[in-house]
Amino acid sequence: MSNRTKYRLKYTAAKVIQMIIVLVILSMAVFVIARLCPGDPLRSYYGDSVEHMSEIQKEAAREKLGLDDSMIVQYQRWAENFFDGDLGLSFKYKLPVSQVIGRVWTNTLILGASSYILTFALAFLLGCFCALREDSLIDRIICRVGVISGSIPAFFLALLLILFFAVELGVLPAGGAYSYGNKDNIPDRILHLILPVTVMVLEHLWYYAYMIRNKLLAETRQDYVLLCKAEGIPRTKILCCHCLRNVMPSMLVIMAIAVPHILGGTYVVETVFAYPGLGTLSFESAMYQDYNMLMALCMLTGACVLVFNLAAQLLGEFIDPRMQREEVLV
Repeated sequence: MSNRTKYRLKYTAAKVIQMIIVLVILSMAVFVIARLCPGDPLRSYYGDSVEHMSEIQKEAAREKLGLDDSMIVQYQRWAENFFDGDLGLSFKYKLPVSQVIGRVWTNTLILGASSYILTFALAFLLGCFCALREDSLIDRIICRVGVISGSIPAFFLALLLILFFAVELGVLPAGGAYSYGNKDNIPDRILHLILPVTVMVLEHLWYYAYMIRNKLLAETRQDYVLLCKAEGIPRTKILCCHCLRNVMPSMLVIMAIAVPHILGGTYVVETVFAYPGLGTLSFESAMYQDYNMLMALCMLTGACVLVFNLAAQLLGEFIDPRMQREEVLV
């Protein structure tokens, strides 16, 4: 094994250890903040019947749910169960957390993957289109419209689309992942995805399209582009066949970083559209003090962000060795 390979393994291992430390700190912070927030988790488990319970019954209920111990003991018990693969019991659904998440995570994956693919497909097309027409009227109009659309909060844009397409026109469903009894109906699922995906794409499209546009324009200032022009190669071919190929390595890194960015955006959209996914579960777990569910979702989200950030960094260093930290290999 070469020295460089050993170094890369050590470097990657160090990054993984840092990621684990960050996840531990995240779990502690979420654990403490969740328990300091106002509210009674007994209401999440027992509902309105908790109002008719005596203090003795409430103490027995807290002991049953493990809420009577100190915060340190509770965290230690949760951490031990977590490393054993036990995510605990959901107070709201009275089912294992893993089972509840298993029912809806595919919905979030479908929404996030659809939005991700459409966002970058349209971003590359829009970025190339604007780069070919630099400083033209259509380029300036698209730039301004893109800035405006990207500045509108996702929840507000979602409400506008619901009001227009679902309430006024009645052509699209206002929420949910499918109509009642149509869980396996693909056309019905696609119909329910139109508005959430539209919000997701409009929220992120121009940010990445503008980035692609500027990278392509910066590439057109290179000397080899001037040589291509002197040889009579059309501008469209230069941009799409040469410039785009040269900016793709850096765009691949950006696309890796964008995975948690776009998937994280689904949480807000899911809540507005009452879309049954991880975002809706996160909102409900915070609102009902469903501690075990909240911890599992925060750890899952945090791990997703850290893993893809690490993957993006390693991918960037693999594509361009100049991005590696300059260390003495021994």
